[in-house]
Amino acid sequence: SQQFSDTGSRREHVKITSEPKPGFLERLSETSGGMLMGLVTFLLSFYLIFTNEGRALRTAKSLDEGLSLVIPLGSIHSVSQQNEGSLVHLAGTLSTSKPLFDPSYGLSIQAVKLKRKVEMYQWVEYEESTEYEENGEIKKETKYTYNTEWKSEVVNSRNFDREIGHKNPSAMAVESFTAVSPNVQVGSFVLSKGLVDKIDDFKQMSLSNLEDPHADVTRVGDYFYHSENPRRPEVGDLRVSFFYAGLSGHDPHLGPAAKVTVIARQRGDQLVPYHTKSGDVLQILYPGELSAEEVFQKEHESNTMKTWALRGAGWLAMFVGISLMTRIFYTLVDWFPVVRDLVNIGLKAFAFCVASSLSLLTISVGWLFYRPLWALLIGLLSVVPIVVAKSRVPPKKQQ
Repeated sequence: SQQFSDTGSRREHVKITSEPKPGFLERLSETSGGMLMGLVTFLLSFYLIFTNEGRALRTAKSLDEGLSLVIPLGSIHSVSQQNEGSLVHLAGTLSTSKPLFDPSYGLSIQAVKLKRKVEMYQWVEYEESTEYEENGEIKKETKYTYNTEWKSEVVNSRNFDREIGHKNPSAMAVESFTAVSPNVQVGSFVLSKGLVDKIDDFKQMSLSNLEDPHADVTRVGDYFYHSENPRRPEVGDLRVSFFYAGLSGHDPHLGPAAKVTVIARQRGDQLVPYHTKSGDVLQILYPGELSAEEVFQKEHESNTMKTWALRGAGWLAMFVGISLMTRIFYTLVDWFPVVRDLVNIGLKAFAFCVASSLSLLTISVGWLFYRPLWALLIGLLSVVPIVVAKSRVPPKKQQ
């Protein structure tokens, strides 16, 4: 059943749905489905943690190999055949063969990338739900709020709870796009596509020195507006902004060309991926001028951050999987409030301890082939959560 109540404004309304409170067998059936999902999540967590450790150690080994082999280039304006096939380090300013254009708005820039970002003024739906029990039924109260905002993607108003009065256009009259220079160089060396992809530090362009390109387009600040009144836009109006990455020539408004540091394999006058003995690929690019030691230090830090992020994701997946698999014990006693709360706390503590121990154990197995002593230490550490949990259980009374 459904009930509707308006708040007096077309931009907000409340819907209340109700359904009979599920019986014990129905709740047990739902729990069984959750147990299956929990088992899948639990098994996937092992794969995530184990493969992450192998990836982290392989990456660290490849970075150490790269640092021991890299050759700093004395000059970036000449190509030495002695370094053919070697891992080289160089730093210099970016250069491109010709500027990038957007003829629709009369804009050009000497850069590696030019991005046109188009946004449309649209209705956006937000919902906030609360559940409560009343007269033996489970009721869900959902408040829908509608705001008008600038969005770079088309918001499908057909999915709104109430489309009447909040209808959006089905497409944009102007499309977003990113133009990339076909030839990017540092000195005499041409960057590979993989290196060009790493130039992504986009900055918004100032449009203050440009005029309105068309009669139906108005420039306000750093935006071109397709609107009769940019100060008070209507649904369906567009605004366009521009961003650039990798300035490759001196610009009187933006400054000198950007400098980058590159570590890659030299193949003729091209910089391409370098394959390490560990099976990884090295093609590194950072903004600014950095030494080879600084670049590899940054890569090690990035590898460490990624490793810990995936470890946390693996532990969380394991915790959720164990919680879902043990949820049936909560369902069996959920009609006893006090017992239910105690069982819930116990199950969460159990899932926390087991997930922590198994995560550490899996990490130790992943390190076994690379660093056996560290693997043994982590394996011993995996027992700590269970020992701590067991020590907090009160001893049985002496008979």
